[in-house]
Amino acid sequence: MAIDRHKHMLQRYNKERQRNVLATHGDHEFVVVLDNLKAGFNVPKIFRSAEAFGAREVHLVNIGPFDPAPAKGAFRKVPARFHDHFEPCCQDLRRQGYQLFMLEPEGEKALSDCALPQKCAFILGHEEFGLSFDRAEFPEIRSLYIPHLGSVQSLNVSIAASIVMYEYVRQWGKQDA
Repeated sequence: MAIDRHKHMLQRYNKERQRNVLATHGDHEFVVVLDNLKAGFNVPKIFRSAEAFGAREVHLVNIGPFDPAPAKGAFRKVPARFHDHFEPCCQDLRRQGYQLFMLEPEGEKALSDCALPQKCAFILGHEEFGLSFDRAEFPEIRSLYIPHLGSVQSLNVSIAASIVMYEYVRQWGKQDA
């Protein structure tokens, strides 16, 4: 039974990934980089938010097949870029003029206090293991945190992604396509 579900999920993923090549950029210049996330429900939920907030694209670093159903069709609407490792993704984004920001609980600056540039790339890592790369090797990446109350150390990664996308849209407003 579990094998049948997994096989069905892979078929659905492959079909949606083929449709993704027709996806068009959103209204905004920001991109989301998902670095080494578990390929569970968070990845498709982030695609759903990326579509809702007009992301240009989503980069997936070392993320295997996932069930696209929770994305509610957004995986075929938001361009996905697939990378085996973080460094080529980072180099590509820097060549395109993106300022990179990573979100982490102990970030250097609060998201709410940061004037975001138009071309931002928001990097979100694995909830338990963090980012796949050594921070010291990428000193140009700025570190942000989302202020919150309570005793939890961090927010769910799909919630954090939605908050950072909302903040970008709040600062930049509706863009003409």
